[in-house]
Amino acid sequence: MKTVGIVLLVILAVLIIALIVLYFLGKKAQKRQEQQQAQIEAMKQTVSMLIIDKKRMKLKDSGLPQAVIDQSPKLMRGSKLPIVKAKVGPQIMSLVCEEKIFDSVPVKKEVKAVVSGIYITSVKGLHGKPIVTPPKKKGFFKRTLEKAQEKAGAKPIK
Repeated sequence: MKTVGIVLLVILAVLIIALIVLYFLGKKAQKRQEQQQAQIEAMKQTVSMLIIDKKRMKLKDSGLPQAVIDQSPKLMRGSKLPIVKAKVGPQIMSLVCEEKIFDSVPVKKEVKAVVSGIYITSVKGLHGKPIVTPPKKKGFFKRTLEKAQEKAGAKPIK
C-alpha cells in the first residue's frame, strides 16, 4: 500500500472512533437533561411576582446565592444567563429565566410565573392571560427589500 492510502485509512478510523464516542456522550447528556427536566417539573409552583429588572449577566455577577455559583460548572460561570430581578412577596430575589421566554417577560409589571427553585419556566399576566410581546421592528434594509420585492411582484422574504 502506498503512504497516501495508509494515511487516509488512519484518518478514516480516527473519524469513525470520534463519531462513536460523540454518539454515546450525546445519549448520556440527553438522559441527564431528561432527569433535570423531570426534577424541574416535580418542584414547580405558581407565584405572583413584580418584575423589577431583567438582564443577561454573567453568573458570578448575577446576585444569585453563593451556593448556586459554587455548584455550577467552571465554564458556565463566565457565560451570560438571562437573569430576572423580581419582588416575590416582601423579598427581592434574583432568578434565572428560561431562554425561550426571556424576551416575553415584561419589566415593571406584576405577573404569575411558574417557578422551580430559582428557575422561571413560564410567565403569564396577572389574570392568567398569556403575555403577548409586540413583533420586533424591521430594520431599514429589510423594509426597503420588502418594498422592492412587492413592486416586482415577488413574495416577500421573512
